[in-house]
Amino acid sequence: MSTTTTTLPDARWLHAIAATAFLAVSLLPHAALNAQGLESPETVNRIIGSEVRQEEAKANAEAGNVNTAIERTRENIGTVRKTSKLDKVDIVFLTDAARSAGGPPPVIESKLKQHQDDIAELRKEIEANALLFNAIESRRLLAEDVLAVEFDDPGKIIIYAAAKPSN
Repeated sequence: MSTTTTTLPDARWLHAIAATAFLAVSLLPHAALNAQGLESPETVNRIIGSEVRQEEAKANAEAGNVNTAIERTRENIGTVRKTSKLDKVDIVFLTDAARSAGGPPPVIESKLKQHQDDIAELRKEIEANALLFNAIESRRLLAEDVLAVEFDDPGKIIIYAAAKPSN
C-alpha cells in the first residue's frame, strides 16, 4: 500500500500572495471598480432602457398636477407594479418643496396626509421596480422624496419629487 503525502504551502507564501492581491486591487483606478455605476448616460440608458429627463419647477405652479396625481395614487400603484418598459421617464423636481426648503406647501401637504398610506405603498413599489428604481437612482433621488407619479401617455411616466437635483 502506498501513502501519499500532501504538503501545504508555506504560510509566508500565502501572505505574499494576499499582500500582492491587496496591493493590486488598491492600485486599480476607482472607475474600474465602479464599472457598472450610474455615472454615464450610456449605462443608465442600458439599465433603464428609457430616456430619463429632469426639470425643476415650483410646487405652487405644479400643485394642481401633483394633487391630481396624488389622488390617483391607488390606481397608479398597480401600474407601477406592472411597468417593465417605458419610452420616457420625466422627473419633476419641486425644489421649493424639498425638506431643506421647508417641505411641500400646505395645498400639497394636506393631500399627502390624506393619501399617506397609498403614497408609502407607491414608494415601496418604485423601489421594487428595477426600471423606476434605477431611473430615480440615476438622478440621485430617494424614493422617500417621491410625492406622486402620473402615467401621462402610454410609455411615459412623470415622477413628482420634493427634492433638489444633485447637480
